[in-house]
Amino acid sequence: MTASFRDQVITDAAAAVRGLTVALGERLGLYRALAGAGPLTAKELATRTGLDERYTTEWLHAQTSAGYLQHDPAHDTYQLPDTHATVLADEDDPAYVAAFFTALKALYATEDQLAAAYRSGGGVEWSDHHDSLDTGMGSFFLPGYRANLVQHWLPALDGVVDRLRAGGKVADVGCGVGHSTLIMAQAFPQATFHGFDYSAAAIEHARELARQAGLADRVTFEVAPADGFPGQGYDLVSYFNVLHDLGHPVPAARWAHQALAEEGVWMIVEPNAKAALAENQHAAGRLFMSLSAVMCLPVAAAQHGPHALGNHAGEAALRAIAEGAGFTRWRRATETAVSAVYQARR
Repeated sequence: MTASFRDQVITDAAAAVRGLTVALGERLGLYRALAGAGPLTAKELATRTGLDERYTTEWLHAQTSAGYLQHDPAHDTYQLPDTHATVLADEDDPAYVAAFFTALKALYATEDQLAAAYRSGGGVEWSDHHDSLDTGMGSFFLPGYRANLVQHWLPALDGVVDRLRAGGKVADVGCGVGHSTLIMAQAFPQATFHGFDYSAAAIEHARELARQAGLADRVTFEVAPADGFPGQGYDLVSYFNVLHDLGHPVPAARWAHQALAEEGVWMIVEPNAKAALAENQHAAGRLFMSLSAVMCLPVAAAQHGPHALGNHAGEAALRAIAEGAGFTRWRRATETAVSAVYQARR
């Protein structure tokens, strides 16, 4: 048993280091160059990407050892299978996850602050992280938003689609770099959208994405807290993976409550994880629990509030926050393997 467990830990260590090679592969366009290209030599891949051949060779060895690539020793060529390309190279595919690894730079860099927080019970502010946390986490959730937000999640909410088609008003709170806001705005050209986040770097990035998409005339992004964003009469207030990161979630929920129009909806998207530890023993659950220990819990604890939920507190804890803020109608609207979508109404 000791030997097998040691092998398990070494495997995890390999995966931890491999994460950096995945981040490099995404950042440098290596996966995209391999996708659909058939067998390539290291020299051919280096030429396609403009990279050094020796480094490219070493990267290919690491990817082959992980089972990400197929290697033909007779011709010394490497190939990215189509089924792997959807995960590593196709940003539009719901299965794409390579962008998550670009956030590792931000998470690993806060190890000293995390160690101090574990000793003191304090936290690590979101702003203490490198900007790659905003872009990396945003890109990680983006494929799921593209595949589900307009097609499934909004239609699962009471009357929201009709309101947006008629020219509704949306507050996307904790919008990060604005992916969720812009997806909704593109789908509902008659509605107006306001993205709010307390990260100035994320908001600046979101504004640039809005300009690039030609949506800056009816999509605004502003630095504002969850318990103090401006505006009233919103038909939809959306929280995408935000509620569990708040140290003061009840005042924030109260703010959403008063900001809504009479029949407005508060949409809360959270990790599809359970409060019972045993129910999270699957791929997404293991990722969520690790993220909670190094990102979600420390971010909430840094706010010195009465809550530091972590990202798998479960539906009952989330519902209690909504009800404590005055919401009387709650339901689980829909879900995917990664996300649970809740609706709260007055």
